[in-house]
Amino acid sequence: MGLPIIIGQIGIITVSFADTIMVGRYGTAELGAASFVNNMFNLAIIFATGFSYGLTPIVGSLHGTNSKREIGCALKNALHANSAIAVLIIAVMGVLYMNIGNLGQPVELIELMRPYYLILLTSIPFVMLFNAFKQFADGITDTRTSMWIMLTGNVLNIVGNYVLIFGKLGLPELGLLGAGVSTLLSRMAMAGIFTLIFFKKKRYTTYAKGFIDSSINRKEQKRLFALGLPVALQMGMETASFSLATIMIGWLGTSSLAAHQIMCSVSQLGFMIYYGMAAAVAVKVSNYNGSGDRIGVRRVANAGFHLILGMAMVTSTAIFLSRHCIGGIFTNDAEVAQLVAQLTIPFIIFQFGDGLQCNFSNALRGIADVKPVMLYAFIAYFIISLPAGYLFGIALGWGVAGVWMSFPFGLTSAGLMFYLRFRSRVR
Repeated sequence: MGLPIIIGQIGIITVSFADTIMVGRYGTAELGAASFVNNMFNLAIIFATGFSYGLTPIVGSLHGTNSKREIGCALKNALHANSAIAVLIIAVMGVLYMNIGNLGQPVELIELMRPYYLILLTSIPFVMLFNAFKQFADGITDTRTSMWIMLTGNVLNIVGNYVLIFGKLGLPELGLLGAGVSTLLSRMAMAGIFTLIFFKKKRYTTYAKGFIDSSINRKEQKRLFALGLPVALQMGMETASFSLATIMIGWLGTSSLAAHQIMCSVSQLGFMIYYGMAAAVAVKVSNYNGSGDRIGVRRVANAGFHLILGMAMVTSTAIFLSRHCIGGIFTNDAEVAQLVAQLTIPFIIFQFGDGLQCNFSNALRGIADVKPVMLYAFIAYFIISLPAGYLFGIALGWGVAGVWMSFPFGLTSAGLMFYLRFRSRVR
């Protein structure tokens, strides 16, 4: 069940790699601007995705009792709740946009950032719409539909990048703006395709009828927010530690920012694969939890972590062996490539912690025990990780590698707290 999710996640990584490679080949300044804007939006996208995860334990439990009409009702309410969160995200990101020139970033990058930022802001509602449908499909164990739609969107994005960034097929050369337009169009297509499939695919007929016949109700909305907001805040705080680190790295100059963007793209390789497996853990845990099978809950969580550990070992080995080649794939700038090689060491160190927190935060989501994760995330990422990044990178003068050395502290401490909480709740 987890493999299609992982394949879909790898597709996202492929697009991120393609974006970074194409923009990097177009220019180092464009790569630096993309680094800042993408990291700011990663926070918004991850928060949005985390909120949509509140639907998973609801659908998973209902699926265990074959309550298809109720699942359709839950999806309808989830779409409404996700729309409300989309409005909130757009408002917050709009305020950030108006202050983008006051964040200490290189002056020469500001004018490149602004139009790219606005295009990505426009895509937020389509991300939220797709997320709701994806969590519905994953919750009923139909992980393949999401995978194929994501892969289709990824292909559209890569082709659009090539055409719009470099001005092919008679279209104007838009540079970084072209990458943004391509991203927007692909996200619109993914949301549209999933909507069409839901109402037309025979397998979804009963769910669609439940969707149409149901209404928005306060009880369901309250439940979705109670489950979704803690997960969104937990994932948002993790991403915020990277996004705020990006601001610190921007103080170090364009080359450091470009190297950071490249390694953020590489680090998604591990995170997305681990989270793909962890998402399957959440679904199966919710199924077992709904039927009262505590042994099954423990077995799934432990098996998921063992699989993620194996994935982490493979990922770390591959990155270590290719550490001197990675930078050259994305850019011709020798200084940036050298910085990238330095960042692979802290990257490898935090793989265990990343896998640990992915698995057990999702296991907690599967048993609908999500409120404590907010506190744990705040401690790990704001009390431990961010101050350590400033100390190592800025105060001690270790540069971008010093900022990255803080990530193992935050991720590992979060993982340990999630694990201990899960163990105390499932005996």
